[in-house]
Amino acid sequence: MGIKRRHWAWTAAPLALALLTATGCTSTSDTPAEPSGTPSASGMPSTSVARVCAKPAAGPANAPAGAVTVDPAVVGDLAAKTKSSPANTTFWLRPGKHTLEPDRYAQIIPKEGDSYLGAPGAVLDGRKTNQYAFGGAARNVTIRYLTVQGFVAPQDEGVVNHESADGWVIEHATIQNNSGAGLMAGARQQVRASCLRGNGQYGMNAYKAGAPLTGLVVEGNEIAANNTDDWERRKPGCGCTGGVKFWAVNGADVRGNWVHDNHGTGLWADTDNNDFLVENNVLEANDGAALIYETSYNAVVRNNTILRNNWVEGRKYADRGDTFPYPAVYLSESGGEPRIKARTDKIEISRNVLENNWSGITLWENADRFCNSPANTSSGVCTLLVPKPDRCAKPAIAAAPLYADCRWKTQRVDIHDNRFVLDTSVVKCTETCDRMAVLANYGTYPDWSPYQGEKVAEAITLKQNNHWHDNVYVGSWKFVAHDPSRVLDFGQWQATPYQQDAGSTLAPRDGG
Repeated sequence: MGIKRRHWAWTAAPLALALLTATGCTSTSDTPAEPSGTPSASGMPSTSVARVCAKPAAGPANAPAGAVTVDPAVVGDLAAKTKSSPANTTFWLRPGKHTLEPDRYAQIIPKEGDSYLGAPGAVLDGRKTNQYAFGGAARNVTIRYLTVQGFVAPQDEGVVNHESADGWVIEHATIQNNSGAGLMAGARQQVRASCLRGNGQYGMNAYKAGAPLTGLVVEGNEIAANNTDDWERRKPGCGCTGGVKFWAVNGADVRGNWVHDNHGTGLWADTDNNDFLVENNVLEANDGAALIYETSYNAVVRNNTILRNNWVEGRKYADRGDTFPYPAVYLSESGGEPRIKARTDKIEISRNVLENNWSGITLWENADRFCNSPANTSSGVCTLLVPKPDRCAKPAIAAAPLYADCRWKTQRVDIHDNRFVLDTSVVKCTETCDRMAVLANYGTYPDWSPYQGEKVAEAITLKQNNHWHDNVYVGSWKFVAHDPSRVLDFGQWQATPYQQDAGSTLAPRDGG
């Protein structure tokens, strides 16, 4: 946990660092707003989004047949009745504020197949005393129509499904104003039509220690204003904040969510994730990137509406004179890999509308970051092609197959049929907010690295099948290739040797 995320600037000096996610900033809005709707003249299908925080669905007003009724007037009633009831019990929480015993570790430990239903107005409140709401290893637990708030989980831990048990279903729930993550995730977990807002670190932390996390569904949720505790300021470079963080998830469908106003990245897949489908979401007004896909594999990103992201973090780095193209969608050491089973063998980014974000899409590869390198901030973790880091050592790493397989490579990325709109008067910027980029740094470190020099920059730019084509650009756009100093106009971007954006159009005078 707490994997740090950095980019390495283009320089011959070793270990020159710039932090991507050290925010220290407030969101453009602390109050979740109404979605902006269809972007202007998008030419794309409109995307409906979940407005579940303002209008949560109501639970059953009466106890279902056979359900155990839980009384909010009795402190600890839910935990006690869960303990005394058999597996597969349904619990109905009466209207009112339910509490646990005033002990930091007091929590509900469900049994397999238990269900928890909240009546209208049912709230489980940790009173800033209890760390966890629902824990334990029981599978196939269901939580519906319940508000969970006021719990104080530590950093990198979660309030609901604390142990990342498998098969949980969370529907029509409101998980808000907790410390840590509102929700952890286990295999085959489904999170639907829920409000994850105002939590101290993440809305959800999709991480499971010691076992693969597979078959995750995140659908129709509102994920808003998380990272209220500003962890990037408290722990600079932790890479540990945002709406949702995914760690080593193999198979995730993320669709129809409204992810907005988070104090950091909206959606962040970090380290050996694979087989993601990200579609029909609205990603809006997050302080950092709308989407980061980092050291991961094989994804489809389509039909999303991506509006006004990265204004806070992008502007901060520009004000410091940093010329790195911080974008709305950031692929960092991530690409398609046919040898890893997934629904696709590439990363396909298509039919999205990106409007008035701080820059567009950046494909990046850190030449010094590879398995077993001291520069790998995901320390102790190797690629999915080489499970043991100690194999990635000299002299073997300098030859096939390890030369290729010890790197997380940004390769086989297909960016097509998207619409990119930029009105600098809306973004209120004059430079560095108008970039589309494919680049790497100059490899320098460690001294036994076989990737020193311009090898990685040449590969990501020209040799790894990364292509933009058939896109529409509106506004003033620039293009970066090879390294941050190589800034191109549209004609240079389309010409040899880059040959990008065949079939694409640029309308620089049309504004936003």
